[in-house]
Parts: sequence; structure tokens; C-alpha cells
Amino acid sequence: MKTKVSDNGPIFSRIVAGCMNWGAWGANLTVDQSKQLIKDCVSIGVTTFDHADIYGHYTTEALFGNAIAKDNALREKIQLVTKCGIRLVTPNRPDNHIKSYKTTKNYIIESVEQSLKNLRTDYIDMLLIHRPSPLMNPMEIAEAFEGLKADGKVLHFGVSNFTTTQFEMLHSSFPLQTNQIEISPIHLQPFIDGSLDQCIKHHIKPMAYSTLAGGKFFAKEPEEKIVRINKVVDELSGKYNVPADQILTAWMLKHPSGILPIIGSTKINRIQSAVDSLAVQISDEEWFRIWEASIGEEVA
Repeated sequence: MKTKVSDNGPIFSRIVAGCMNWGAWGANLTVDQSKQLIKDCVSIGVTTFDHADIYGHYTTEALFGNAIAKDNALREKIQLVTKCGIRLVTPNRPDNHIKSYKTTKNYIIESVEQSLKNLRTDYIDMLLIHRPSPLMNPMEIAEAFEGLKADGKVLHFGVSNFTTTQFEMLHSSFPLQTNQIEISPIHLQPFIDGSLDQCIKHHIKPMAYSTLAGGKFFAKEPEEKIVRINKVVDELSGKYNVPADQILTAWMLKHPSGILPIIGSTKINRIQSAVDSLAVQISDEEWFRIWEASIGEEVA
């Protein structure tokens, strides 16, 4: 259930709890409900929680921080991932006049200081640059990372949504531990654009968001591609006697890069189902049946 993210990286739970929908952007959990969900996740072995400063228009980190502050024993049982670099236009950030990216040294450090305050913690287990900025300077980002690491405020660093060349550019200035990217049976790009190959090359495990395509697999009127995939998934679901979501997650877990799926649900039964998918082992041919359904034709 635990896995080392890279040769020199942290140990995370194999399934990661995504917190984007915990607050104002989703379930609007109370502090007590958040605390209970954290405890429930830990009880089933999900100890890594994925955040970003912008979630809930810059409010969800504080919700989570207030929750773990209610139980002093919780912080040492969990790993916190957060992201910075996106500037949203919101009343909570009146100085932001246009949605943009910022990755200057001072901005990264200021963002971390705010996240530490919001999350009510002395350190962040892993910090990610949320989106690559056309204006980013890898040496400046590396300086920020080095200072934060030296101060013990961030233990490990990575990126999110970076292309292979952007990753290499920053990795050459400072060792990165992950790339958090969108991966699912309807988003196959990372399998063919070199992103997952790069992770294997550098011995790092990618983190994956939107693994169930934001619920599109369970839509009332799914698009044609989803219908094709669901037909195969439903057959395999019957064969293995597990829910469809476990087949979809098992499909991702099969990849040799060691993908860490981020589960965005606030329902503990859905998170438990993702954990249960770790025991589902589909065959190579079954994996390719889902791939074929996605692209609408057999492989070349």
C-alpha cells in the first residue's frame, strides 16, 4: 500500500486522496467532516493528500489545516502535497487581475509560507509547480527549492502538467521527484508523448489526476468513446466480480511507471474502492482491449 516515489523521494500511499473538491469547489465539507474523512482515509491506508493553493479559491488548504489541528496525532500519520504557481482572479486575491502563472523565487517562497500557515504545519512533504509558465526560469525555481529544502519547510519537489522538455529543463537544475499529469483511458497522451517513459527513465513515479475522467464514465448520456470503453469495462467487471471503477483504476495501475492515482471523491466508499483495485490484476490483452476501445481501432 506504500510506495517510494523516487530513489531519493518520499514514501506515499499507493492511492492518493485528492482534496480539490473538499471545500468550496465541491462538497463544502465542514472542519469536523474533513477531520473524519482524513481519519477514515488513514484507517484504510490512504495517507497522502493532494492539495493546491488555489483550491476553493484559496480556501481549501485552510479547511484541511483546521481539521488536522483538531487532532495533534494526525499530522505525523499523513503526507501533504501542495502546488503553487497559478494566479486566479478571485476576491480572495484582489491583486490578481488576470489568470496567469508565476514561478519567481519570491512568489514560490511566499506561496509556501502561506500554505504552511493554511495547512497548520511546519513542513510540506512535497511541493509541485502547478503549471509550467512560459516565463519560468529554471535556475530561479531551483534557488527557491534549495532554500525551502535547507530551511526544512519543504522536503521534496516536483511538477505538474509539465511536458517532457519542460521537465528536463528544470530537472537539470534541481532533482524532481514526480510529474502530476492527467491520465485515464480517454486521455492516452502521457502513454505516447514520452511523459511516462521519462518517469521510468528517471526512476520516479507519476501522479495521475482525472483518472475516471471527471465522472464521464458514469454519465447518463456518455460520448461514443466512453460507450465503447464502458462496454469492455462492464464485461471485465463481470469477469472479475468488481465494480467498473476498479477495472478502470486497475488498468492504470498496471503500467510499469507505477502511477499513483489521485482519487478526488469525498466519499470514503469510493476511496476504499480505489484501494481495493490494487488487488485486481487484468491481463495484457484485457488492457489493450480498453486501449483499443478508446482509440476506436486496433493498434497499428
